[in-house]
Amino acid sequence: MSSKLIEKSVIDDLASRASGLDQPGGDQRLKSIANRLLGDLFTAIDDLDISMNEVWSAVAYLGQAARNNELGLIAPGIGLEHFLDLRLDEAERRAGLAGGTARTIEGPLYIAGAPLSKGTARLDDGSDKGEVVFMQGQVRDQNGKPVADAIVDVWHANTLGNYSHFDPQQQAYNLRRRIQTDAEGRYSFRSIMPSGYATPPGGSTEQLMFAFGRHGHRPAHIHFFVSAPGYRHLTTQINIEGDEYLFEDFAFGTRNDLIPPVARISDPKVLAERQVQEPFASIDFDFVLMPEVEGVTDTVVERERVSA
Repeated sequence: MSSKLIEKSVIDDLASRASGLDQPGGDQRLKSIANRLLGDLFTAIDDLDISMNEVWSAVAYLGQAARNNELGLIAPGIGLEHFLDLRLDEAERRAGLAGGTARTIEGPLYIAGAPLSKGTARLDDGSDKGEVVFMQGQVRDQNGKPVADAIVDVWHANTLGNYSHFDPQQQAYNLRRRIQTDAEGRYSFRSIMPSGYATPPGGSTEQLMFAFGRHGHRPAHIHFFVSAPGYRHLTTQINIEGDEYLFEDFAFGTRNDLIPPVARISDPKVLAERQVQEPFASIDFDFVLMPEVEGVTDTVVERERVSA
C-alpha cells in the first residue's frame, strides 16, 4: 500500500475531535497536548505506511511493558529522560543559571525516606563483600560559599547491580541514605563500589533495545538528589571511571563532568585510620547548587515513584 493516503485536513480534524478540542470543558492543557501528539501519530502512520498489524503489535508491546513494570526503564532507554534534562539545561542557560553541577537522569529506582545522618554515613550493611569506597566532598553555591544543612540523598546498586527494596535479598534502605551537610557544607559516606546492571533479560526494555540494534547495559554509578532551601533541587549521579559501558549507557546518563577520578588507597596508616583491612577506593566530588529563580522551570519533578 502506498503512503500518504490521507489529506492533512482529515488528520487534523480527527485529531481535534479525538482530543476533545471541539468540546467544551475538560483539561485544556491535556487536550492541546493530545491533539498535537495524535496528529503527529496519525501523520507518521500515513507517511511511513505503518500497517494495522504493526500498530496493534505496538499496542500489545506497551501493554506488556506496563505489566512488566518496565515503562520507567523504557523512558530513559529511548532518550526521553535525557532529552528532558537537555531542555532544562537550555532553559537555565537562557536564564543565566549555567555553572552548577551537571544534572542527569533519576532513573526508576529511587525510594524516599532513607535514614538521615549528619555529616557522614555508612550506606552498606556489611553483607556484601565488595570493594570499600569512601566518597566525600562539599556542597557549595555558585560563588563557592558552603551550603550548610543541605541534604545529600544518595542511592546505588550492590555488587550484583541490584537495588534494595527491588531486591528481596537486601535489607530495607541498604545502600540508601540522606546526609545533612555540616557547617562547612561537607558530606562523606562509606559504602561498597556498585556494579552496573542490565535491563531484565527477555523483558520489554531488552526486546526494544535489541530491536534497535542496541544493548540494555548501564555503567556503575551512584545517584544523588541534593537540596537546600533557596536553591534549585539537583538530580544527578556520578559514574565510575573505567567501566566498559561508561560511554555506552543505554539510558544516556553519562556526562563528562560526572566522572570523578577514583583513587585506590593502600597506605597502612590510612587503612588503620579508616578502620578497614584492605585497600579501598576514594572519590572526591563537590556539588554546586544554583539559586532558586522565579519564572524558571522547577527542578523538583513530580513523578510516580515506588514507596517503601
